[in-house]
Amino acid sequence: MTILKSVNRLTMPVKLAIFPSFCQLCGQLLLEPEEKVICRQCLDKIDIHQGPVCRVCGRFLYHGDKPDSLCLECRNILPPYELHRSLGPYSGRLKEIIILLKYKGNEPLAVSLAEHLYRHFGPQGILAGVDLIVPVPLHRRKQRQRGFNQAELLARRLSKLTGSPLGRKILIKTRNTPSQVSLEAGKRESNLKGAFAVQKAGLIRKRIILLIDDVYTTGSTIRECALTLKKAGAKEIRAITLARA
Repeated sequence: MTILKSVNRLTMPVKLAIFPSFCQLCGQLLLEPEEKVICRQCLDKIDIHQGPVCRVCGRFLYHGDKPDSLCLECRNILPPYELHRSLGPYSGRLKEIIILLKYKGNEPLAVSLAEHLYRHFGPQGILAGVDLIVPVPLHRRKQRQRGFNQAELLARRLSKLTGSPLGRKILIKTRNTPSQVSLEAGKRESNLKGAFAVQKAGLIRKRIILLIDDVYTTGSTIRECALTLKKAGAKEIRAITLARA
């Protein structure tokens, strides 16, 4: 019997005793099987936005605004997608957790975060009636360097939770652009212009597509992806991100 088979036959309490895992944020011992990298208490400390948002882009509005208001930007020009929502602001616990996922290689976090998205948004609303879940792609060179695409990991888990198919590699990034983080807001749109392409356009034609990414900053990435999908024949584009910066 191999060592791996022997370990797999151990009960969970025995595994925890021999191979204890600790929350990478607070250091607490992880006791529950569903706790992956961080504990339930740290996940529950995520600051989920409860106030009004722009009914299209999801921008966080002032508490005095009506829930169905449009933000100033959307009043001036509507984006190429129909709906975008984020869990909360890119700060505090949520920011720490996203950094662990994105830059420290903690892939199991994607499962917990996708489940958090599903619990918050539920099977109705933005997740209802989706024909295909499409992750915002990385350029192949960047994905090789990182080893994974965090948006694809989130999309894969959401696909299992919702039953909507995962559209992997339908949307691809054709240019290895400079990181959006390093650019001024005004240069982000031009940096991504024409950087994405659709493969197998027949799979998205007249379909409702749900785009998934980790952080929405200026919205340049989501807008360019949505525009590319719309040009290829998609009927409706919705988008979900973990946080809004």
